[in-house]
Amino acid sequence: MSMSAASNMSLPAAKEVEIAVKGQRALAAYLSTKLDSQRIQIFDEHNRPHAVELPTSALRLLVQILSELADGNAVSVVPVHAELTTQEAADLLNVSRPHFVKLLEDGLIPFHRAGKHRRVKFADLMHYKQERQRISTEALDELAQQAQELGMGYE
Repeated sequence: MSMSAASNMSLPAAKEVEIAVKGQRALAAYLSTKLDSQRIQIFDEHNRPHAVELPTSALRLLVQILSELADGNAVSVVPVHAELTTQEAADLLNVSRPHFVKLLEDGLIPFHRAGKHRRVKFADLMHYKQERQRISTEALDELAQQAQELGMGYE
């Protein structure tokens, strides 16, 4: 993902949000399929239908994209093998760049250098984020359990 790609993103217009809501609802009904692929029809500018076969996994991604658009969010697709700058990675974690660089230097997230610049694989960043989320969830579960044991009104 490049900064130019991020800067070209804009929030969806009201009409796009409305269309995304309808599209997301319509497509979500087909996600429970056991099929590897789905066929959809696309209509060209002359209203001629064209059948397109898509992997069901791509359909799931499309539903997620439509869900985000329906919520009024801008969406960017980042390939798993993509390499990010420290600023792009920090933005995805919602932390400052200096804090993110400290995470790298502490060895918590793998990185490599491209010249003088650090680069982080998107997959490594997401692994770190998922691990942090797992640890946070476990800590919250433990706190809730302690609160119940102490009778703090959480029943």
